[in-house]
Amino acid sequence: MKTVTKLDLYQVDAFTNTLFKGNPAAVIFSSPLPHDVMQKIALENNLSETAFISEDGGNYNIKWFSPLMEIDLCGHATLASAHIYFSEINHKAKKITFTSNSGNLEVSKKDKYIYLDFPRDNYMPLEIDDNLLAMLGNVPVEVFRGRDDIMCIFENESSIHEIRPDMDLLKIYPVRGLIVSARGTDCDFISRCFFPVTGVDEDPVTGSAHTTLTPYWAKALNKESLNAKQVSARGGELRCTLAGERVIIGGEAITYMKGSIAI
Repeated sequence: MKTVTKLDLYQVDAFTNTLFKGNPAAVIFSSPLPHDVMQKIALENNLSETAFISEDGGNYNIKWFSPLMEIDLCGHATLASAHIYFSEINHKAKKITFTSNSGNLEVSKKDKYIYLDFPRDNYMPLEIDDNLLAMLGNVPVEVFRGRDDIMCIFENESSIHEIRPDMDLLKIYPVRGLIVSARGTDCDFISRCFFPVTGVDEDPVTGSAHTTLTPYWAKALNKESLNAKQVSARGGELRCTLAGERVIIGGEAITYMKGSIAI
Protein backbone atom coordinates (compact mmCIF):
# COMPACT_ATOMS: atom_id res chain seq x y z
CA MET A 1 0.00 0.00 0.00
CA LYS A 2 1.33 3.43 -0.94
CA THR A 3 2.21 5.68 2.00
CA VAL A 4 0.31 8.96 2.03
CA THR A 5 1.96 12.02 3.56
CA LYS A 6 -0.26 14.85 4.78
CA LEU A 7 1.14 18.37 4.76
CA ASP A 8 -0.37 21.53 6.20
CA LEU A 9 -0.93 24.11 3.49
CA TYR A 10 -1.73 27.77 4.04
CA GLN A 11 -2.80 30.35 1.51
CA VAL A 12 -2.01 33.96 2.32
CA ASP A 13 -2.79 37.25 0.59
CA ALA A 14 0.44 39.27 0.85
CA PHE A 15 1.05 43.02 0.70
CA THR A 16 -2.52 43.72 1.75
CA ASN A 17 -4.76 43.61 4.81
CA THR A 18 -7.85 42.75 2.76
CA LEU A 19 -8.87 39.32 1.49
CA PHE A 20 -8.85 38.90 -2.28
CA LYS A 21 -6.35 41.73 -2.69
CA GLY A 22 -2.54 41.64 -2.81
CA ASN A 23 -0.72 38.57 -4.06
CA PRO A 24 -1.80 35.08 -2.97
CA ALA A 25 0.92 32.61 -2.03
CA ALA A 26 0.82 29.06 -0.75
CA VAL A 27 3.02 28.21 2.24
CA ILE A 28 4.14 24.74 3.37
CA PHE A 29 6.31 24.11 6.44
CA SER A 30 7.60 20.52 6.27
CA SER A 31 10.66 18.32 6.20
CA PRO A 32 12.66 18.69 2.95
CA LEU A 33 10.76 17.51 -0.13
CA PRO A 34 12.14 16.29 -3.49
CA HIS A 35 12.48 18.99 -6.13
CA ASP A 36 10.02 17.31 -8.51
CA VAL A 37 7.41 16.98 -5.75
CA MET A 38 7.67 20.68 -4.89
CA GLN A 39 7.30 21.58 -8.56
CA LYS A 40 4.23 19.38 -8.93
CA ILE A 41 2.62 20.90 -5.84
CA ALA A 42 3.29 24.42 -7.14
CA LEU A 43 1.75 23.55 -10.50
CA GLU A 44 -1.26 22.00 -8.75
CA ASN A 45 -1.68 25.11 -6.59
CA ASN A 46 -1.44 27.29 -9.71
CA LEU A 47 -0.49 30.40 -7.75
CA SER A 48 2.33 32.73 -8.76
CA GLU A 49 4.46 31.13 -6.02
CA THR A 50 4.39 28.34 -3.48
CA ALA A 51 6.93 28.59 -0.66
CA PHE A 52 8.41 25.48 0.94
CA ILE A 53 10.10 25.93 4.31
CA SER A 54 12.10 23.16 5.97
CA GLU A 55 13.60 23.39 9.46
CA ASP A 56 16.92 21.87 10.47
CA GLY A 57 18.31 22.49 13.95
CA GLY A 58 16.54 25.81 14.28
CA ASN A 59 17.53 26.97 10.78
CA TYR A 60 14.75 27.57 8.24
CA ASN A 61 15.46 27.07 4.55
CA ILE A 62 13.00 28.55 2.06
CA LYS A 63 12.45 27.62 -1.59
CA TRP A 64 10.01 29.23 -4.01
CA PHE A 65 8.31 27.61 -6.98
CA SER A 66 6.12 29.15 -9.67
CA PRO A 67 3.85 26.78 -11.61
CA LEU A 68 6.67 26.14 -14.11
CA MET A 69 10.02 26.62 -12.33
CA GLU A 70 11.98 27.23 -9.16
CA ILE A 71 12.51 30.94 -8.42
CA ASP A 72 15.69 32.32 -6.82
CA LEU A 73 14.01 35.15 -4.90
CA CYS A 74 10.36 35.90 -4.13
CA GLY A 75 9.15 38.69 -1.87
CA HIS A 76 5.44 38.10 -1.43
CA ALA A 77 5.81 34.37 -0.68
CA THR A 78 8.56 35.16 1.86
CA LEU A 79 6.29 37.69 3.54
CA ALA A 80 3.47 35.11 3.49
CA SER A 81 5.78 32.48 5.02
CA ALA A 82 6.85 34.81 7.82
CA HIS A 83 3.21 35.71 8.44
CA ILE A 84 2.39 32.01 8.95
CA TYR A 85 5.45 31.52 11.16
CA PHE A 86 4.47 34.45 13.39
CA SER A 87 0.74 33.66 13.47
CA GLU A 88 0.68 29.83 13.51
CA ILE A 89 4.05 28.43 14.57
CA ASN A 90 5.77 30.82 16.99
CA HIS A 91 3.40 33.47 18.35
CA LYS A 92 6.08 35.10 20.48
CA ALA A 93 8.62 35.54 17.69
CA LYS A 94 9.31 38.93 16.15
CA LYS A 95 12.03 37.81 13.76
CA ILE A 96 12.98 34.87 11.57
CA THR A 97 15.93 34.33 9.22
CA PHE A 98 15.49 32.15 6.15
CA THR A 99 18.40 30.60 4.30
CA SER A 100 17.84 30.59 0.55
CA ASN A 101 19.40 30.53 -2.91
CA SER A 102 19.73 34.32 -2.49
CA GLY A 103 21.53 34.15 0.83
CA ASN A 104 20.22 34.78 4.33
CA LEU A 105 16.95 36.72 4.41
CA GLU A 106 15.98 38.33 7.71
CA VAL A 107 12.30 39.04 8.25
CA SER A 108 10.95 41.01 11.20
CA LYS A 109 7.52 41.91 12.54
CA LYS A 110 6.61 45.31 13.95
CA ASP A 111 2.98 45.96 14.83
CA LYS A 112 0.90 44.88 11.82
CA TYR A 113 3.74 45.11 9.29
CA ILE A 114 6.25 42.47 8.24
CA TYR A 115 9.59 43.69 6.87
CA LEU A 116 11.80 41.80 4.43
CA ASP A 117 15.54 42.52 4.39
CA PHE A 118 16.61 41.68 0.81
CA PRO A 119 19.76 42.30 -1.25
CA ARG A 120 19.43 45.30 -3.54
CA ASP A 121 19.60 44.82 -7.28
CA ASN A 122 22.30 46.57 -9.29
CA TYR A 123 20.88 47.43 -12.70
CA MET A 124 22.51 48.66 -15.89
CA PRO A 125 21.14 50.89 -18.71
CA LEU A 126 19.74 49.01 -21.68
CA GLU A 127 19.34 50.28 -25.22
CA ILE A 128 15.79 50.94 -26.40
CA ASP A 129 15.56 49.00 -29.66
CA ASP A 130 12.79 48.03 -32.07
CA ASN A 131 12.28 44.60 -30.49
CA LEU A 132 11.73 46.15 -27.08
CA LEU A 133 9.28 48.72 -28.48
CA ALA A 134 7.36 45.98 -30.29
CA MET A 135 7.09 44.02 -27.04
CA LEU A 136 6.03 47.04 -24.97
CA GLY A 137 3.72 48.75 -27.47
CA ASN A 138 4.76 52.08 -25.96
CA VAL A 139 7.92 54.18 -25.64
CA PRO A 140 9.60 54.24 -22.20
CA VAL A 141 11.72 57.10 -20.89
CA GLU A 142 14.49 54.76 -19.65
CA VAL A 143 15.22 51.03 -19.71
CA PHE A 144 17.48 49.00 -17.43
CA ARG A 145 18.55 45.39 -17.11
CA GLY A 146 18.59 44.08 -13.55
CA ARG A 147 19.62 40.75 -12.06
CA ASP A 148 16.48 38.99 -13.28
CA ASP A 149 14.29 41.46 -15.15
CA ILE A 150 14.01 44.33 -17.58
CA MET A 151 12.83 47.55 -15.86
CA CYS A 152 11.15 50.20 -18.02
CA ILE A 153 10.42 53.67 -16.65
CA PHE A 154 7.52 55.62 -18.14
CA GLU A 155 6.53 59.27 -17.98
CA ASN A 156 3.19 58.98 -16.19
CA GLU A 157 0.74 56.71 -14.36
CA SER A 158 -1.62 56.29 -17.30
CA SER A 159 1.13 54.57 -19.31
CA ILE A 160 1.45 51.95 -16.57
CA HIS A 161 -2.29 51.32 -16.34
CA GLU A 162 -2.68 51.09 -20.12
CA ILE A 163 0.33 48.95 -21.05
CA ARG A 164 -0.36 45.55 -22.62
CA PRO A 165 2.97 43.83 -23.30
CA ASP A 166 3.21 41.20 -26.02
CA MET A 167 3.67 38.09 -23.88
CA ASP A 168 4.96 35.95 -26.74
CA LEU A 169 7.72 38.48 -27.46
CA LEU A 170 8.50 38.85 -23.75
CA LYS A 171 8.99 35.08 -23.44
CA ILE A 172 11.90 35.11 -25.89
CA TYR A 173 13.90 37.71 -23.90
CA PRO A 174 16.68 36.09 -21.78
CA VAL A 175 15.16 37.47 -18.57
CA ARG A 176 12.68 36.39 -15.92
CA GLY A 177 10.26 39.17 -16.78
CA LEU A 178 9.31 42.82 -17.23
CA ILE A 179 8.87 45.59 -14.64
CA VAL A 180 7.16 48.83 -15.71
CA SER A 181 7.04 51.84 -13.42
CA ALA A 182 6.26 55.54 -13.15
CA ARG A 183 6.02 58.19 -10.47
CA GLY A 184 2.74 57.94 -8.54
CA THR A 185 0.15 60.62 -7.82
CA ASP A 186 -0.84 59.29 -4.36
CA CYS A 187 2.40 57.43 -3.58
CA ASP A 188 6.04 57.73 -4.56
CA PHE A 189 5.92 55.26 -7.44
CA ILE A 190 3.70 52.63 -9.02
CA SER A 191 4.53 49.50 -10.97
CA ARG A 192 3.27 46.41 -12.76
CA CYS A 193 5.19 43.17 -13.38
CA PHE A 194 4.90 40.49 -16.06
CA PHE A 195 6.49 37.01 -15.94
CA PRO A 196 4.98 34.76 -18.65
CA VAL A 197 8.05 32.50 -18.76
CA THR A 198 7.25 31.40 -15.18
CA GLY A 199 3.61 30.69 -15.99
CA VAL A 200 2.37 34.03 -14.56
CA ASP A 201 1.48 36.62 -17.19
CA GLU A 202 0.99 39.42 -14.64
CA ASP A 203 2.06 39.06 -11.02
CA PRO A 204 -0.34 40.87 -8.65
CA VAL A 205 2.37 42.20 -6.28
CA THR A 206 6.08 41.48 -6.66
CA GLY A 207 8.30 42.03 -3.64
CA SER A 208 11.52 41.01 -5.41
CA ALA A 209 10.94 43.60 -8.17
CA HIS A 210 11.20 46.29 -5.52
CA THR A 211 14.85 45.37 -4.97
CA THR A 212 15.30 46.95 -8.41
CA LEU A 213 12.62 49.63 -8.19
CA THR A 214 13.65 51.00 -4.79
CA PRO A 215 17.26 51.92 -5.67
CA TYR A 216 16.06 53.62 -8.86
CA TRP A 217 13.32 55.69 -7.24
CA ALA A 218 15.40 56.48 -4.15
CA LYS A 219 17.92 58.13 -6.45
CA ALA A 220 15.32 59.74 -8.74
CA LEU A 221 13.31 61.21 -5.85
CA ASN A 222 16.29 61.81 -3.52
CA LYS A 223 14.71 59.96 -0.59
CA GLU A 224 15.52 56.64 1.08
CA SER A 225 12.03 55.68 2.31
CA LEU A 226 9.25 55.35 -0.23
CA ASN A 227 5.62 54.27 -0.43
CA ALA A 228 4.84 52.12 -3.45
CA LYS A 229 1.79 50.58 -5.07
CA GLN A 230 1.59 47.75 -7.56
CA VAL A 231 -1.43 48.57 -9.69
CA SER A 232 -2.46 45.13 -10.94
CA ALA A 233 -6.13 44.14 -10.86
CA ARG A 234 -5.73 42.92 -7.24
CA GLY A 235 -3.30 45.66 -6.22
CA GLY A 236 -0.95 45.90 -3.28
CA GLU A 237 0.96 48.39 -1.13
CA LEU A 238 4.59 48.30 -0.05
CA ARG A 239 6.84 50.33 2.24
CA CYS A 240 10.35 50.41 0.78
CA THR A 241 13.60 51.68 2.27
CA LEU A 242 17.02 51.70 0.65
CA ALA A 243 19.61 50.72 3.26
CA GLY A 244 22.98 50.62 1.52
CA GLU A 245 23.30 47.28 -0.24
CA ARG A 246 19.97 46.08 1.18
CA VAL A 247 16.34 46.96 0.54
CA ILE A 248 13.78 46.77 3.35
CA ILE A 249 10.34 45.90 1.98
CA GLY A 250 7.38 46.12 4.32
CA GLY A 251 3.80 44.99 3.94
CA GLU A 252 0.82 43.40 5.61
CA ALA A 253 -0.63 39.93 5.10
CA ILE A 254 -3.84 38.07 5.82
CA THR A 255 -4.54 34.33 5.92
CA TYR A 256 -7.15 33.14 3.45
CA MET A 257 -7.03 29.39 3.99
CA LYS A 258 -5.56 26.63 6.15
CA GLY A 259 -5.89 23.06 4.94
CA SER A 260 -3.89 19.93 4.19
CA ILE A 261 -2.75 18.10 1.11
CA ALA A 262 -2.12 14.36 0.73
CA ILE A 263 0.79 13.26 -1.44
